[in-house]
Amino acid sequence: MSRRHVLGTIGGGLLTPVLAKAATAQSSDSLGTVAAKRNFIFGAAAGPVLFTDSAYRELYLTQTKMITTDIALKIGTIAPMPGPKRFDSADRLLNFCNSHKIQMRGHCLIWNEWVPAWIKSMSTTERRAYFDAYIDEVVGHYAGRLHSWDVVNEPFWPGHRAPGGYRVGPWYDAFGTDYVRRAFERAARADPKTKLVLNEAQTERDDALGLTVRAGLLKLVKELKDAGVKLDAVGLQGHLQPQYPHDPARFQDFLHELASTGVDIYITEFDVRDDTFPDDIRTRDGQVAAVAERFLNNVLRVPQVKALITWQLADNYSFYRGIAKQKNPGTTRMPRPLPYDEQFQRKPLWFALAKAMQNDRA
Repeated sequence: MSRRHVLGTIGGGLLTPVLAKAATAQSSDSLGTVAAKRNFIFGAAAGPVLFTDSAYRELYLTQTKMITTDIALKIGTIAPMPGPKRFDSADRLLNFCNSHKIQMRGHCLIWNEWVPAWIKSMSTTERRAYFDAYIDEVVGHYAGRLHSWDVVNEPFWPGHRAPGGYRVGPWYDAFGTDYVRRAFERAARADPKTKLVLNEAQTERDDALGLTVRAGLLKLVKELKDAGVKLDAVGLQGHLQPQYPHDPARFQDFLHELASTGVDIYITEFDVRDDTFPDDIRTRDGQVAAVAERFLNNVLRVPQVKALITWQLADNYSFYRGIAKQKNPGTTRMPRPLPYDEQFQRKPLWFALAKAMQNDRA
């Protein structure tokens, strides 16, 4: 068998040894503490529920060293209609983080999705002017107060069939691909201290879509760095989807090539989609943990990978729950993609994350 056949897919049937290790891993530390011991940051995204569910909020206080805004800094929240910007949700989250010495990441400044209709209806000239003014005001409002900004989110989506695999939308329509460089340059002028990040999805997939995104992202990063643009890190979302092929060796080569451009790498939205796994919860949780540990054992060998951020902490607040209910309102098979269950108890995934983060780094 070739090495690539042995490595197989993310969700392949060769995970039993990894599962056993994940199931027996023990740690009395928080995930944030485990990561910090390896000079690494663990965090999670947080939405408005952080302020309505005190038990859930306690998980963030005990487990995380960094919080990513879920929707609080998206343009649909900041500017849902013309008029003054609405910073109250993000300001509240930042005050919470500061009070508990937790760093905060801004997500996301510019994205061709989730843009309010009133902005889409602008003329091209109006949209260009608004783009510049929006970045200046929003980045300026938080200048020097965030750990990092996802300046541009998901610039690629091959399904749109644009040249280079780019995602189309109001900003692409206004500037072409140059909207990416423009966003980073304006953000750097508004806040020269905060780390600026290019965030992308689907790079874990070793199918035509994933490889196209991977190639486009590498090309874009090299172009930005060659142009002298301030680009501190690349975020790879890490929504693992075991139904698609994954080649750990080839993915690690991709990480090394990214790192060679001089950027750090963050895994920014980590979870494991489980809808292709068996219904039995114990079996499913074990397979989720095995997938995660196997992926992270490979990824965390790359020293430029500096952060792991899950997309929420507990299953009942995963966005996959909403997708499942929308697909089948009567379903009783709820997704379990995160390290804590609905009762905020640790699952095998928690131990898999802890174990992977305790491994020596290259």
